[in-house]
Amino acid sequence: MKMGVHPDYHKVLFVDSSSGQEWVAFSTQNTSEKREVDGVEMSVVKLDISSHSHPFWTGQARTMDTEGRIDRFKRRWAGRTKKGKETPKETADAADVSGVSKES
Repeated sequence: MKMGVHPDYHKVLFVDSSSGQEWVAFSTQNTSEKREVDGVEMSVVKLDISSHSHPFWTGQARTMDTEGRIDRFKRRWAGRTKKGKETPKETADAADVSGVSKES
């Protein structure tokens, strides 16, 4: 490995501002804010969001569906079997999902 080419890789304290969670990991980031953890002084990197506070990872995610796309998708593929064969109900719903009325 060439000397003087690579950035300094050291322990850093990451702090999630949303949830208050803190953890130590290695990083090349450096900040002026320092904190002592287990007798070692580390840079503090503040994060707006992490896996501790992100809605997807916390189970708080919500799906916004104003046009009913998810319901149409579920209706269309509800009768599908593992082998990919269609049930009679699915063929009737396919025309409804495509937006073409059955009367036309």
